Amino acid sequence: MTYLAQIVFVLVLAGAAFILSKRIKRIKGNIQLGKPLATDGHSSERLKNMLLIALGQKKMFKKIIPAFLHLLIYVGFLVINLEVLEFILDGILGTHRLFAPYLGGFYNVLMNVFEFLAVAVLFSCVAFLIRRNLLRVKRFYAEEMTSWPTLDANLILVIEIVLMVAILTMNATDQLLQVRDEHYTATGSLFFSSFLMPLFENMSTGTLIVVERFAWWFHIVGILGFAVYVTYSKHLHIFLAFPNTYYAHLKAKGEMTNMDSVTNEVNMMLGIQTDQNTAPAEVGRFGAKDVNDLSWLNIMNAYSCTECGRCTSECPANQTGKKLSPRKIMMDTRDRAEEVGKSLASGGKGLEDGKSLLGDYVTNEEINACTSCNACVEACPVNINPLEIILEMRRYVAMEESGSPASWNSMFQNIETSFAPWKFAPTDRFNWSQELKEESSS
Repeated sequence: MTYLAQIVFVLVLAGAAFILSKRIKRIKGNIQLGKPLATDGHSSERLKNMLLIALGQKKMFKKIIPAFLHLLIYVGFLVINLEVLEFILDGILGTHRLFAPYLGGFYNVLMNVFEFLAVAVLFSCVAFLIRRNLLRVKRFYAEEMTSWPTLDANLILVIEIVLMVAILTMNATDQLLQVRDEHYTATGSLFFSSFLMPLFENMSTGTLIVVERFAWWFHIVGILGFAVYVTYSKHLHIFLAFPNTYYAHLKAKGEMTNMDSVTNEVNMMLGIQTDQNTAPAEVGRFGAKDVNDLSWLNIMNAYSCTECGRCTSECPANQTGKKLSPRKIMMDTRDRAEEVGKSLASGGKGLEDGKSLLGDYVTNEEINACTSCNACVEACPVNINPLEIILEMRRYVAMEESGSPASWNSMFQNIETSFAPWKFAPTDRFNWSQELKEESSS
């Protein structure tokens, strides 16, 4: 049976790795639908950004209670998964608690730490379920939070609870078996799982082995299934938060990215020397209509979205009843990238399917409601920038479709003719200074 179990485990592990690798390749291809983008700043600044925000969760602590609960889950996820290495090696080699003889008494310390974190994860997941479903925090129930996003959030919490219960059950039955079966290595007393031991102590040795083995298999297969499921879930941010914060723009949040082609044209009209000696290449499209008009970083932002709604809850347009939701912009961008990627993988039309991000997913009313205040960018715990996508779509509407509101077009014309949003002649703009001069001389 040991050899059969090893073979089954290797097949399960290989199957999960194969599915996971295909899914990762698909996501990478979807992100690469975006245009190339040069990164700014030094790698040391980027690394600091990643360590503080992705690993240190610096921006999460603007809301203390959810931040603390999230930290417990996050640390538990990182540390408990160290035990998964032992699970995998035990499954491949047919051993049981492979590291115990080598670590001696320290193994008991590690196991108690793992159990403490498992209980902390359990507590936090229950608390989050209560916040979502009983307290019904407002930002979790916006229009874009349809059945799947809501189910996904609850499902992942339930999965984590079940996996933690499996660990504690395995350890409880394992401790009972240590005095009944020599195959089970002595680990010393484990504090939290010992409370579950009375539930199993009247079972026969054979039944205990079945329960312990079931809990072991359930946990490791659950971990492998979880790894695959995460790639279809908003919880992909667990992994993408790191590259997303590393490659995030380091420039000031209020600094908008200009279109190089337009900047060069303006400079040439004004006789300003540009870095390019040759005329700029013809621009395929101004702004963004679909995901291929965005940068790869914009699409990675979309895949990194945690759907926490902090951006939308801070958005002044949304607070005043406008249709704009920065979270929906990111979810729509991800959904469109997924749609195009799936179509291309199946030999479909891809970007030529008659749909587009702007129009079929995001409306003009949404993007026109944005005040460009950067509140959403500041609020995001993983440095996502919804504003950049909104601005690109507005540029497309203004420059390709001439579809901006009439009041905006008047402002554009004033800027073009008077170099100001107001309809003043350039020669009249500083008349107020003359009055000051006269007052100071009198």
